Amino acid sequence: MNARILTLLPGLLAAVAVPAAELRLGMVGLDTGHVIEFTKILHAKDAPAAFAGVRIVGAVQAASPDIESSRTKAPGYTERLQREFGVKIYATLDELLRHVDGMLIESVDARPHLAQAAASIRAGKPCYIEKPIAASLKEALEIFALAKRHNVPVFSSSALRYGAATQAVRAGKIGRVLSAETSSPSPLEPNHIDLFWYGIHGVESLFTVMGTGWESVRRTSAPGALIVSEGAWAGGRAGVFREVARGPLAATYLGRAVGERGEAAVAQFDGYAPLVAAIVQFFRTGRPPVPARETLEIVAFMEADALSKARGGAAVTRDEVLRRAGWNGAWPGNF
Repeated sequence: MNARILTLLPGLLAAVAVPAAELRLGMVGLDTGHVIEFTKILHAKDAPAAFAGVRIVGAVQAASPDIESSRTKAPGYTERLQREFGVKIYATLDELLRHVDGMLIESVDARPHLAQAAASIRAGKPCYIEKPIAASLKEALEIFALAKRHNVPVFSSSALRYGAATQAVRAGKIGRVLSAETSSPSPLEPNHIDLFWYGIHGVESLFTVMGTGWESVRRTSAPGALIVSEGAWAGGRAGVFREVARGPLAATYLGRAVGERGEAAVAQFDGYAPLVAAIVQFFRTGRPPVPARETLEIVAFMEADALSKARGGAAVTRDEVLRRAGWNGAWPGNF
């Protein structure tokens, strides 16, 4: 592990009690490399003591036939999970749910997340849900409402949230953040709203340091150009997501935050181990490490950005996308 990861892991691992019994986890959606990386970290012979007894014991492939990367990668990842880690492959999610204590919803396609999470929640299984949590704000609201109704904890996050520099700023290194700009690749996928496919990484970093409270967003870039989304936060604060230049780069995740006590780089990718530590802590404690409000604001921001694009760059408010998602009244704060 590099030094950046080591600065973050102790705090996360210290909060995870060494388990007295095995924690059996399942996965659905074996079409992303995360299923291999997460399992490799948990099953490693030299894994931290806090991971002892935590195992991926079963999985369901659930590939999406209309997304090439999902259709072509899932068979290979499925075979590796069986061969390298002894993970049992089940035909259906309902069958898998009978054999696990918690679920990792890993489908790279956000469209099935609602159905996959709903089945897990109704079965009483806590869920980590791959980012973005859903394919729309309406579906994200449904997931959290269902989780509350059944009293089952859920959370979603990109690994970018747990970069050491980003977490340091969130913890107050530069004081209250006044403005921030984060960048990540943002290729588009026809079945997803623009930032929902890959731009979510940079947007997650942006919200990790800015926090909740955005009020409006504008897509300021021209059609076909690199995406630039300018967000206005309450109190005059500003947050910008900027798509990095397309093509090979030395660093594809970048960012800078300006606070009351200085500036700092943010948004770097420090690997998956810090996110896995947060996931284990979540399953052990039942306490989501990312507030529902923050995840919902991220989804609302990305949806509003696409609406601004459709309107030629006009500002779109958080309240408008909430109404369009069928939510009436104040911002949902009781999840």
